[in-house]
Amino acid sequence: MDTLKALIFDVDGTLAETERDGHRLAFNRAFQEFGLPWRWDEGLYGKLLDIGGGKERITYFLKRYRSDFQPPMELEVLVKKLHMAKTAHFKALLETGGIQPRPGVLRLIQSAQKRGIRLAIATTSAPANALALLTSVFAPEAPSWFEVIAAGDMVPAKKPAPDIYQYVLDHLGLPPEACVAIEDSRQGLLAATTAGLATAVTVNDYTRHHDLALADLVVNHLGEPSEPFEVLQGPKEFGYFFTLDLAQYLLINR
Repeated sequence: MDTLKALIFDVDGTLAETERDGHRLAFNRAFQEFGLPWRWDEGLYGKLLDIGGGKERITYFLKRYRSDFQPPMELEVLVKKLHMAKTAHFKALLETGGIQPRPGVLRLIQSAQKRGIRLAIATTSAPANALALLTSVFAPEAPSWFEVIAAGDMVPAKKPAPDIYQYVLDHLGLPPEACVAIEDSRQGLLAATTAGLATAVTVNDYTRHHDLALADLVVNHLGEPSEPFEVLQGPKEFGYFFTLDLAQYLLINR
């Protein structure tokens, strides 16, 4: 029987609700800083989330919506500068304390630590963003909770490619049959399942409409004893919040 050895978490939208009032605002502040007349409203940003990676998202936006834009410098250089500025603005937003963990996340991490289940992160977010989120939203020592933090450009291709998950599995020294991924989007789901992982998806307002048929479980959040989750797809016989026993069930019933 396959035995659960590790949980692999996505970051943005999974550990915390960072997209709408975090990354989106940071992108807009970076555009303003560079004197660019662009503003990503909530609807547009929802569409741009189909593109994995911040630099890739800016590049896609320019090609799709601002094809007549004449950059003041080489486009690749501008995109990198914008993304660096966006990262700084995002870290500043985190420091205000306005972003909190999603329901059930800290409880599940603590349960895994007590049971000796290994923890890892697989995200397209820049490493600096991922670390800033962990230290600001959870605790200064939170990065040490995760044996592997795979982020950003550490791999050639971002989600929905499986590269980031394969990187994590390689560094954990575990087969996919021993791990469960926790994601929040179709892109992340495709990356995880292509890597051979059982996957639970915790949707948010941006991803609730995604095609998540490949997921082993879809819930609105991981739940707490005082805040039950809603099962949108998958087994409903495991109570009302996500547990390690449920993760084990997903693993052996893929």
